[in-house]
Amino acid sequence: MLFSNSIFVFAFLPIVFLSFFFLKNVDKVGLLILASFVFYGFWNIYLLPLLAGSIFVNFLISNLFKKGKKTNKKTYLILGILFNLGLLGYFKYKNFFLENACLLFDCNFQFQQLTLPLGISFFTFQQISFLVDRYKTHQKHVSFHEYILFVSFFPQLIAGPIVSHHELIPQIKRLTHKVSDDYLWRGIVIFCIGLFKKLVIADQLAQNVNPVFLVADKGEAITFVDAWIGTLSFSFQIYFDFSAYSDMAIGLGLLFGIVLPINFNSPYKASNIQDFWRTWHMTLSRFLKDRVYIPMGGNKFGTFGTYRNLFLTMIIGGLWHGAHWNFVIWGGLHGAFLCLHRAFLKLEIFKEISIPFLERILTFTFVVMVWVFFRAETFDGAVNVFKGLIGLNGIAFPYELYLKDSTPEIFKTLNFIEWKPTILGMISLKTGLPSLFILLLWVWFLPNAWQLIGLTEKSCDQAANNQKVVFEKTKLNGCMLTVVFTACVFIFACLFMGEPAEFIYFEF
Repeated sequence: MLFSNSIFVFAFLPIVFLSFFFLKNVDKVGLLILASFVFYGFWNIYLLPLLAGSIFVNFLISNLFKKGKKTNKKTYLILGILFNLGLLGYFKYKNFFLENACLLFDCNFQFQQLTLPLGISFFTFQQISFLVDRYKTHQKHVSFHEYILFVSFFPQLIAGPIVSHHELIPQIKRLTHKVSDDYLWRGIVIFCIGLFKKLVIADQLAQNVNPVFLVADKGEAITFVDAWIGTLSFSFQIYFDFSAYSDMAIGLGLLFGIVLPINFNSPYKASNIQDFWRTWHMTLSRFLKDRVYIPMGGNKFGTFGTYRNLFLTMIIGGLWHGAHWNFVIWGGLHGAFLCLHRAFLKLEIFKEISIPFLERILTFTFVVMVWVFFRAETFDGAVNVFKGLIGLNGIAFPYELYLKDSTPEIFKTLNFIEWKPTILGMISLKTGLPSLFILLLWVWFLPNAWQLIGLTEKSCDQAANNQKVVFEKTKLNGCMLTVVFTACVFIFACLFMGEPAEFIYFEF
């Protein structure tokens, strides 16, 4: 069940919301647990025992911390981490490691095709984080019901954000309170904006992405124009796809009185690669920093140790996204660029000279080009696209453009241009390029949806601490323009609600 699916929007969500909001004697925590398991079971009911078993074992281990001595607690923590990584390794990485072992030792092995449980990377990391926090500090009592909802809460179960217990559990404890109007209108507005981003932008961009990478993975040459339009289109597709999911997750949380942490903060505005990772999938970056980079030593072991730990952390981050060498390369390139960025910062000339807009362009260009490894199904496919990006496969324009009277004659006589049928055809020039330019202006200059409704990066912590002020004042608050804007965005998005594609991060 997708957030952008008609079944979810017009059946599941209204039933759950109305039951939650109007039934006075209902156990609200229990209702959301039931809804979350129905939501997860809709994908594959046979995977529900895996989710339930993971929750039960982790909760049992966390309770052992109370009774054991310090040495025993550490043993329990190690067992808990090994249990979670074992589940993740078996379902996500088993075949990957076996395939590479067979290649290395020249052996044959009959591989078992395993169904990758949805969200396993997210609820695994979330529970590891919970165990580490419970081990390090003495936390308030968490009931089994509260813990189940902490892990399985459907707005963040499949693709994050990866929530810390101190952010979510205090809010779960207050679910008996009435949800205020401040939460409701904000939740509706940001959910509808996310729905628009997913259906109208991200899903439509796939028309320029899939044909290019499909041909590239088959080993066929990709020419300059097709390569750039396909790569840029994917860069915006994954941006708006993940931005849409993040907005919709926040909106759904607000409808039930829960403020989820911000997970997406205009990453294409970043002026360097470090800023990019501070604003792209922010809770994953936080997890990798707190649970991988710092435990490895962080920056405590000098320059070489810092670079080594940064690089290895990004390799792990790349592998987390998928059991494929392309993801490892993608993570490694980001790790190398992070190290390079740190090295440049130590040079005096870079401390004195700073051109923010140029730095943004360079960072954006690097991120766009490296997305090729993220999207391509094969290494050879990624190489084919890269050859196209740098013009090694020639520069070809659609033959239909050559036949047009409006095309300047001098343009037709350029020797380095081929006129032939291309993968994307005239649509790439008529709609693709103008659309990409508009989207570039959007991601560089417009605010985030959560900023429009008055959310901040501190809102989640403020809500967890039960502070009175959670949202900033905004001009959208309760005005008729907000109602009209939200209605128009929702109706327009619904016009594209045919057979929506899965969110890209559902694959991880």
